[in-house]
Amino acid sequence: MYFFSDNTSTANPEITDAILAVNRGFAAAYSEDSWSKRLDRVLGEYFDAEVRAFMVGTGTAANALALATVTPPYGAIFAHEEAHVLRDECSAPEFFSGGARIITIAGPDGKVSVDGFVRALEWNPPTVHTVQPAALTLTQASEWGTVYGTAEIAALADIAHRHHIAVHMDGARFANAVVTLGCHPSATTWRAGVDVLSFGATKNGALGAEAVVFFDLKRVADFELRRKRAGHLMSKSRYAAAQLLAYVESGLWRRNALRTNELALRIGAAAADRLLAPVQANEVFVALGDAGKRALRAAGFDFYDWGTEHSDAARFVVSWDQAEEDVTALCTALSRLTARL
Repeated sequence: MYFFSDNTSTANPEITDAILAVNRGFAAAYSEDSWSKRLDRVLGEYFDAEVRAFMVGTGTAANALALATVTPPYGAIFAHEEAHVLRDECSAPEFFSGGARIITIAGPDGKVSVDGFVRALEWNPPTVHTVQPAALTLTQASEWGTVYGTAEIAALADIAHRHHIAVHMDGARFANAVVTLGCHPSATTWRAGVDVLSFGATKNGALGAEAVVFFDLKRVADFELRRKRAGHLMSKSRYAAAQLLAYVESGLWRRNALRTNELALRIGAAAADRLLAPVQANEVFVALGDAGKRALRAAGFDFYDWGTEHSDAARFVVSWDQAEEDVTALCTALSRLTARL
């Protein structure tokens, strides 16, 4: 019974059907096909704004290229100390930007706080001797499965823009966050002050489809050239475009996120007072200790340890195709286990 990351799941049949539907005859390459050309319009309707959208192969590429586009080599990228771009992307943003530095900010539940951001700016003033503040990146949902409210994003974006700092959002689990907030996708992005979004679909049912979506069109700059130079201009781009179009137009993004969020809430309720963070997306963090982890693994559950080597924490992630009976079994096992801990 697997509760590893949601990128271990299968591709949704609606996604594979969309791929098969475009797998006929010849089509122009390098985003010149009719499906790729529809992407700006479809995502523009989704976000209720004029956007420029660019497909890439991975979430790492989306984050790194987006941040590199808005950050010079001598720039600073402000991020939570546990942000994915810092902990899990092998310094890709620094590499693709040509040397920008990630400056970390502490904050509860995996989120950048206004006070933390202000202190970081105070400690990193723009002088000729320092890196220049250039970008703030927010992970939505965060690495702890928590969600920034629209007012939180707006407050952070307001500070960033007053300091001429671009706001980037890492949206690997963007759909889960939108479902939790119960808002329009625009409310947690450009209306709140986000300039560029890494729009993830792979973790929520796609085979492999990510996009960089620019809301501030002035910031698109040389993104196309950066994407080509990084090896992410896909030749048979219709297959990635078909996935993103189906994901958005069919409402699959919402249906899958609703299901995974609801199942995660059940697991969170079973964990009771062993929960380490509020359950606001499809991830659940539980303090189990070594004995608790061994007991669950012996019972057939697979999941990731979280934190340092000797951390008590375990992370459970619900995928779009998670079997209902697996969730029920985990809830039962957690309830029994936490009652003894």
